[in-house]
Amino acid sequence: MHRTAGGSVDSVEWSLPRQHMILRVEVTSSSLCGPHHFGRVWGRGVSDPAWRRIELISALHILVHESYRQAEESQAEALRGFELELLMRVLESYQQTALYIDSRQPQPETGSHFIEAEQSLVFGHWQHPTPKSRQGMTYWQQESYAPELRGRFKLHYFAAKAEHVRQASARSTEAHEIVRSLLGSNVEGLTLGNDEYLLPMHPLQAEALLLDPSIQAMQEEGLLRHLGPAGPVFTATSSVRTVYGAGTDWMLKFSLPVRITNSVRLNRRQELEAGVAMAKLIDRIGFAETSQNFRIIQDPAYITLELPGRSESGFEVILRENPFAGEKGRGVVTVAALTADPLPGEPSRLERLVRMLASREGDTLSDTSLAWFRRYLACAVEPLIRLYDDYGVALEAHQQNTLLDVSNGYPSVSYYRDNQGFYLSERYRGLLAGHVPETQTIPSLYFADSEIRDRFAYYLIVNQVFSIISRIGHDGLCDESLLLRLLRAHLERGALEMTGAGRDFARHILDLPTIASKANLTARLFDVDELQSGHAPMLYRPVSNPMRAPAVLTAPRTSHAIAS
Repeated sequence: MHRTAGGSVDSVEWSLPRQHMILRVEVTSSSLCGPHHFGRVWGRGVSDPAWRRIELISALHILVHESYRQAEESQAEALRGFELELLMRVLESYQQTALYIDSRQPQPETGSHFIEAEQSLVFGHWQHPTPKSRQGMTYWQQESYAPELRGRFKLHYFAAKAEHVRQASARSTEAHEIVRSLLGSNVEGLTLGNDEYLLPMHPLQAEALLLDPSIQAMQEEGLLRHLGPAGPVFTATSSVRTVYGAGTDWMLKFSLPVRITNSVRLNRRQELEAGVAMAKLIDRIGFAETSQNFRIIQDPAYITLELPGRSESGFEVILRENPFAGEKGRGVVTVAALTADPLPGEPSRLERLVRMLASREGDTLSDTSLAWFRRYLACAVEPLIRLYDDYGVALEAHQQNTLLDVSNGYPSVSYYRDNQGFYLSERYRGLLAGHVPETQTIPSLYFADSEIRDRFAYYLIVNQVFSIISRIGHDGLCDESLLLRLLRAHLERGALEMTGAGRDFARHILDLPTIASKANLTARLFDVDELQSGHAPMLYRPVSNPMRAPAVLTAPRTSHAIAS
């Protein structure tokens, strides 16, 4: 406790020996499995008895500075650049968030649409120190291309000689035909030779490509033509580089010359091939027919320009199915938007849902929260663990990659997206290669189960499920320990019913004292681009497992039917 002029407050304290001071931060809301919420900050020198208020941004600067003072003196010079880089990105993220708050539109009273929820993430990644840092996108480009500002734009198109185009499709329609269909009858004077294919491009990436000497050389040789903007308008989804068109059956995922959170966002050749291979696998195992409440949004086709001597040209385009065209996206919300912190004085999306359901059904907030969470587990957690158990396929199902249909208030269907997030078990290699032999030729698709368990535990449980639990707890709707007990009961039942990798995964979550979490702060402290380095395995660190907390393991003292 910390005593102030207004009374005592819960607080945490950090000793900062390199700066000879102590920081105390008010805890306004605590969590068993998610981030605490903080309020005021005080500081004092180690020999000074008087506490003084400190601005939050100043406290953040002090903590960053102390982090770099922990290193050996011999590393100080090398780390100084990292410190400046991190401070710059923290301030940039702070400025961007302020801009998005000022430009934010009120949440709709009735069911929102897929794209509205996608563009509502004002604060961003709940476990990242610079969630809204976007190096490479200028302030004047934000208005058009930042999802939070809801800009609309036309894609740029290039005409390339067919022999220089690489494409693949798991559908009966070839990739270049899908691209051509995006334009419909709205070709606006575009002309193609019989030996040319269209290549669509995000305007930001098109601008960067036109400055590439290799691309300029192909233009001079007549192998590539820039046709300019054309076709229907698109708008950015929450990932920034995947774009949505309300009237099209396809979303498109581009490389962008922008560093978003930890990485410059590039479509790698193996990711393009993985999307096609996994679309074939999902179709061949009959997944859609056997899974009614969980669906994988597939990336079944890609198209790109080939450049001699380069594995990627920058033209790599992933063609993603769009199940949310028109009104079909009504009531579909990404978990990230559902659990995002609201603006002061406003309820979160999830709180609005639970309160609406409790009022509609005449039940308590706590019982309604448990009912909502039970249905969420049934469609967003259990099917993923069963997919891993049956076929050795684990998904990078973090809160931004997971969508819920809550059009009726309760979750009824969940969706997964992202061709970068497939982890295939070495233990199931024979089974999977029997369905799709080319999975064996794609680098970094197969993993040992020990590595999959850590990554799957972080993305599905820590990043996604715990975000739901902590959101409900922070909103005062239900005690977190009740939800964690319900999760334990759900996993216990699954472990009894399953026989393969899914059972081992469930027991891993239930029994170990630690669970893997992702060290995003470490990545930022050392300026690591996780997609461009070999450091990815090092970014997963063990933390105390909330599933083993005493409040969760003790018998519940309420009448709630946890295991029902």
